[in-house]
Amino acid sequence: MAKYIDIRCENTDQDCKFPLGTTLGEIAKSLSVEMKEPILGAYVNHRAKPLDYEMVKPRVVQFIDYSWRDGQRMYLRTLSFILYAAVRNLWPEARLIIDHAISKGYYCEIEGLDRIFKEEDVWLLNDEMRSIVRQDIPVERKMILTEKAIELLEKNNLHRKAELYRNYGRLYAPIFSLGDHVNFFYGHMLTSTGCVQNFGVEKYYDGILLRFPIPTNTEELEPAIKQDKLFGIFREHKKWADILEVEDIPRLNAVTKAGRASDLIKISEALHEKKIAEIATAITAKRDKVNIVLVAGPSSSGKTTFSRRLGIQLAVNGLHAIEVSVDDFFVNRDFTPIDESGNFDFEALEAIDIPYFNDFLLRLTAGEEVEVPRFDFHLGERTFSGKKMKMAKDNILIIEGIHGLNPDLIPLIDPEKTYRIFVSALTQISIDEHTYIPTTDNRLLRRITRDSKYRGYDALTTIQRWPSVRRGEEKHIFPYQENADIMFNSALIYELAVIKKHASPLLKQVKENTPEYSEAVRLLIFISYFETIPEEEIPPTSVLREFLGGSSFLY
Repeated sequence: MAKYIDIRCENTDQDCKFPLGTTLGEIAKSLSVEMKEPILGAYVNHRAKPLDYEMVKPRVVQFIDYSWRDGQRMYLRTLSFILYAAVRNLWPEARLIIDHAISKGYYCEIEGLDRIFKEEDVWLLNDEMRSIVRQDIPVERKMILTEKAIELLEKNNLHRKAELYRNYGRLYAPIFSLGDHVNFFYGHMLTSTGCVQNFGVEKYYDGILLRFPIPTNTEELEPAIKQDKLFGIFREHKKWADILEVEDIPRLNAVTKAGRASDLIKISEALHEKKIAEIATAITAKRDKVNIVLVAGPSSSGKTTFSRRLGIQLAVNGLHAIEVSVDDFFVNRDFTPIDESGNFDFEALEAIDIPYFNDFLLRLTAGEEVEVPRFDFHLGERTFSGKKMKMAKDNILIIEGIHGLNPDLIPLIDPEKTYRIFVSALTQISIDEHTYIPTTDNRLLRRITRDSKYRGYDALTTIQRWPSVRRGEEKHIFPYQENADIMFNSALIYELAVIKKHASPLLKQVKENTPEYSEAVRLLIFISYFETIPEEEIPPTSVLREFLGGSSFLY
């Protein structure tokens, strides 16, 4: 007699029984689950799983498509595997590097060719990828002995992945196969190449841009946009990784185990200080025109600490910085705009009292003494404490806020009198040659740590709020980042190995019965690959102290 298990499907609001071993794909078909886009996977007890996952215990299931973040992750991992297979089919001696996200896609390089990668090569690559998709080749995940997995990865010249598996600490390890190709990616895949319906490949700088669909419609690709300045900062961070000889997690772990983490911290911090000094020098060189420095960037990018450190470097050059936060110029709560969910939209430009802010700046830069407001978030209104501010000849004004690069923030200020800086945390190391570390993960882990220490929020609350924060960034911050005169990468090559100690216990408190459990587990698995680095030698002026505590700056 067949054994049946209870399944709760949240998509159809049904309680059903299925034979032991029924796959998610079979359940979706049996229940006639319909979604706007093709079903790609499901949350099983709030953990992302592929459609070939077999059910052996009672579970709550929610099917997902490409509009879900974990659906997109499955799609993009599978697309990356297809790209890898196509490169190996065309140029067996070549090595694919998926470097980082840019221009709404992945920037990739093909190494090991004895010539320059040409436009004709892109056409060949595109055709080969589409051939793999048309063949609808199964993507299979198998658990094999870890030592056998290491042998397979080494045989296929995937040495960085093999190195991670050497520290895996388990008897069996997962391996993905696509036809004759084997590889490993950190997370679940789609069940076959035919599930990838749309993508693009085009020449981009010295490599290629792998393009993928927009979240709301897989038939339309994300628009490729030119981001010369952002690309430049990625090139810079690659140079920093080369200087430190730490380009991925295996090498970082090797440095830590060898007892050289102290040197890594010192050199990383020195590179930050050198860059900030260079920015201060560039501002000083324009002192005859510039009297306002605008510092913008997304959440948890370290804008505040950067502004403090920039002020110190400007002082070395004989300029004394005074700081103003755009957050103190919010409109009173009754006039705050509402977002599509009916909540206050504090990240909209309209949440700022633009006329009052511009009048304040005009009077201040004209040499008048002005009273500085302070926005009381509890009361939801602007308050005054009698604090006054006046600019002297040796003063320069640093304005920090997410809208700093939006020209509509200060329409009455002459752009020639401003210097614009974009701060972000562009992680300098990767997991391996095919898996970069998203800046959003870096910043989310920073924010989870800071919210717990300073704001009384648990990891669950921070993860719940993160999608709204990200939507605000995509709408109000990132479209203007190329307006920057210069960009600063606030990520530190060692920081995730330090944050691990703080974030892990917070993430473990997220319960299985919450939708955010899947994200908490994903982040826990990610940071588990890092060897822990102690924080004692991190200087009090480090940007990391803004999130860990122990900073010598007042916030």
